[in-house]
Amino acid sequence: MAEAYIIDAVRTPVGKRRGSLASMHSADLGAHVLHALVERTGIDPGAVDDVIMGCCDTIGSQAGDVARTAWLVAGLPDHVPGVTIDRQCGSSQQAVHFAAQGVMSGTQDLVVAGGLQNMSAIPISAAMLVADQYGFTTPFAESPGWVKRYGDVEVSQFNSAEMIAEKWDISREEMEEFALASHNRAKAAIAEGRFDNEIAPVTLADGTVFTTDECPRDTSLEKMAALEPLAPNGRITAGVASQICDGASALLIASQAAVDEHGLKPRARIHHLSVKGDDPIWMLTGPIRATRHALEKTGLTVDDIDLFECNEAFASVVLAWAKELEIPLEKVNVNGGGIALGHPIGATGTRIMATLLNELERTGGRYALQTMCEGGGQANVTIIERL
Repeated sequence: MAEAYIIDAVRTPVGKRRGSLASMHSADLGAHVLHALVERTGIDPGAVDDVIMGCCDTIGSQAGDVARTAWLVAGLPDHVPGVTIDRQCGSSQQAVHFAAQGVMSGTQDLVVAGGLQNMSAIPISAAMLVADQYGFTTPFAESPGWVKRYGDVEVSQFNSAEMIAEKWDISREEMEEFALASHNRAKAAIAEGRFDNEIAPVTLADGTVFTTDECPRDTSLEKMAALEPLAPNGRITAGVASQICDGASALLIASQAAVDEHGLKPRARIHHLSVKGDDPIWMLTGPIRATRHALEKTGLTVDDIDLFECNEAFASVVLAWAKELEIPLEKVNVNGGGIALGHPIGATGTRIMATLLNELERTGGRYALQTMCEGGGQANVTIIERL
């Protein structure tokens, strides 16, 4: 089968809720990284076969196939198509998978994969709230077929995070220590300039140049211990959950033919890609099954993987995944994760991959594995190999 190469990866700095990117139109947010990717790689944008971008809650500024709109807003050729996909939190990681599959199948040669999300402007699950306002029935749990299969059970990511903490015996204190480490790792990475190569600074409406992720907090175990749990007598608090934020990210995926024709220099190859489903009531346990499958499929072991990224939707998700698969935490989210850097849901997959790619190069590692929990009890896994 043909190879799929990562040529480059770029992202915006992540803006905190109601922060620097809050007033930026979602299409302009996406356009920024698309323009930066074309500029950095020097490709002829007219040679791109497709633009695939993840985005959730596609209403308002994110409606109407925002991937296509973002490409046009970036001033790029109008004969290049675009498609917006929604696999919940894994949307842009799935965009990479679709792009790589197009290249590996031999039907495409140059594909842009990315994602965007302005959560300040369009809150999570906003589409369901709007539908409810107009009297439409939207929650899937109201489906008679769903109730027949799963019962009249509340489906909630917060409930799932709590259930995971209980099942894997993860204490609130353990999660808070993990969250604090995420903030400390992110702040250290920023101070050392580890994100500089992947960030395309954004010039804001007032002329300010936004260059640095603004979600990491100056916090402490004492401050987190004072937070109220999200459920009575629960272990999950806002301090151990990912942050609502805004951002965009994009990768260029190429075939060997495109590499040769356009004189491109690949930075990594897609070694493995897969996606698995799990119990939708538990929802956030998908990375365990998906990672186990990926390792079995490739014949790799945990020891063969130099770096891991498991999205920090909640601390319990990552800690249960690491405990179940015996993955050492010193190899996981080494520059911080969603708790510190934020989780702009449609863009997180390719944001993480941009960071993984640069960290793999910085440390001289060979393989990196990325996974994330997703709505509906799903999880993508991508393994990349540095070249």
